[in-house]
Amino acid sequence: SPDGMNINARCGALFPEILREKVLQHQADLGLSFDGDADRLIAVDEQGVVRDGDYILVICLHAWLREGRLTTRRVVGTVMSNLGVELAVRALGCEFIRAPVGDRYVLEEMMRTQAQLGGEQSGHLIFLDYHTTGDGILTALQLLQILRKSGKPLSALADSLQKYPQVLVNVPVAVRTDPLSCPAVRQAVETIQKDLGDGGRILVRLSGTEPVARVMIEGRNADKIRVQAHQLGEVIRQELGGT
Repeated sequence: SPDGMNINARCGALFPEILREKVLQHQADLGLSFDGDADRLIAVDEQGVVRDGDYILVICLHAWLREGRLTTRRVVGTVMSNLGVELAVRALGCEFIRAPVGDRYVLEEMMRTQAQLGGEQSGHLIFLDYHTTGDGILTALQLLQILRKSGKPLSALADSLQKYPQVLVNVPVAVRTDPLSCPAVRQAVETIQKDLGDGGRILVRLSGTEPVARVMIEGRNADKIRVQAHQLGEVIRQELGGT
């Protein structure tokens, strides 16, 4: 019942819980979920586990490497791609390149580096051999082809990616200033990153659409990074006057 305001509301790729229920109810092998304009895909495996664009990207990379389809060993993700994706890509002997959030930036980086595969956690994937934009139907066909050729369920293919816990905190700000321009914020980031070492990652950025700063931390220990994300958020709040 579209009313002009309820685009993607509680349905499709932005709300895969309904699809998950149907997959389990019908004991389906796979569920495929698109958004309103069908440029992104979120899948649900036969066990009812949601598999986002990070999983699909790594699954496609494995398949393309096996089939010798990659002319350049480069994959493009974004600053929001899970750290596990970067480690999985490196483990396969490929370079992982991070672009700003947005499929237009993924495409720009793919064309600059001649990468054939790129995509976002949100399910926007670009297969430059076929198309210059995200296309959920094309992504679904690529995934289905891989499943058929491998003879394995999606859950087994998804084991090729071990995701790191990820915590995202939105901090209201009164001043639209890059948080990292504040010495106290930079010091807090450096302290936490030193503690995380190579097993974690921090991203701090202003939202392009809301008066908030976004703090994202990934690491091996979910409880620990949750505390660290809120600590960093509090420093940002004190510096930029959010309420």
